[in-house]
Amino acid sequence: MKLSAAGIEAMDRAALIAAWTGLFQSPAPKGLSQSFLRRFLAFEVQARQLGGLPKDFMVGLERRVAGAIDRPGPTLKPGGRLLREWNGTTHAVEVAEGGYRWNGQTYRSLTAVAHAITGARWSGPRFFGLRDGF
Repeated sequence: MKLSAAGIEAMDRAALIAAWTGLFQSPAPKGLSQSFLRRFLAFEVQARQLGGLPKDFMVGLERRVAGAIDRPGPTLKPGGRLLREWNGTTHAVEVAEGGYRWNGQTYRSLTAVAHAITGARWSGPRFFGLRDGF
């Protein structure tokens, strides 16, 4: 059975289930919505045509499933300081026993500090350069 995006979009539930069975050689799981069946079938057709997900993504995914941990982040000890320049101002954050001190106030997480500084939703460790972004 040759499936296309337009063909999948036009299928009713019975046709979607038949397409699933033809593609995977097993019955479709019960309770899946037509919308989910369409998206899943379209992804599978595209993955088979284009060769699937990138190899480095699959290797990383397999490592995570196996429980392998990517390199751990740095350990922050009380008394340490983090510096970050933001909009022309250098911000110093002190690592405290129960959180992080900035501007005379204690925060539970670096993310809360980053939010207080920028007003935006940042990953605190990423904002302070402790992690690489994806």
